[in-house]
Amino acid sequence: MKAMILAAGRGERMRPLTDHCPKPLLKVAGIPLIEHHINALVQSGITDIIINFAWLGEMISSYLGDGKKFGVNIIYSPENNGALETAGGIIQALPLLTENSNNNEPFMLINGDIFTDYRFAEIPILADNCLAHICLVSNPDHNKNGDFIFNNNQLKNIEPIENSKLKSEFTYTFSGISIFRPEFFIGENTEQILKLGPMIKKAVNQGKVSANLLDCAWTDVGTPERLASLNQ
Repeated sequence: MKAMILAAGRGERMRPLTDHCPKPLLKVAGIPLIEHHINALVQSGITDIIINFAWLGEMISSYLGDGKKFGVNIIYSPENNGALETAGGIIQALPLLTENSNNNEPFMLINGDIFTDYRFAEIPILADNCLAHICLVSNPDHNKNGDFIFNNNQLKNIEPIENSKLKSEFTYTFSGISIFRPEFFIGENTEQILKLGPMIKKAVNQGKVSANLLDCAWTDVGTPERLASLNQ
């Protein structure tokens, strides 16, 4: 299995830290976020990694190189005309993700701006009838309402509920760790700025996405305050 690390975001909420440093190179315990991911992927046996970049991307490629010093093979997918958003960046990188492999072999996807000690080797195998599998976490303070409903191993979108309050214990947040089949993205414009979230929700409604809950350390490193708290 190959893995893709999403590293093209501008990191507006992390400014001024990201004015001169791409968000994936911000450090936790003295090590860049993206390096934590690479080390965890190596431990899980995944060594073929695709990384997209846009804002200050040359700093990422300069630091990581071809990946050999980390025991991996890194191929870059630069977004030279500006970030293509999450889904757009994946779609552009699909030829790299499917090269030298079964065209529909699943790949792992990891947000470059999260921190976790999750063991990637423990991620469930993608079922034959699913196009994607997403890992969920308990809702953090900045996303108390969650992204999805998950109950009795059933994944659903959060819809408006009249005359009733949604039980918060059944809502969870997307962790930024997932598995996708390339088929999930087939037919989309290869040069379109496109977000992944709405595509996942559409596939959830079609019953094409599975999920599991993570029980591990996890932080969405989205603000300087969260980064400082994590380092403390």
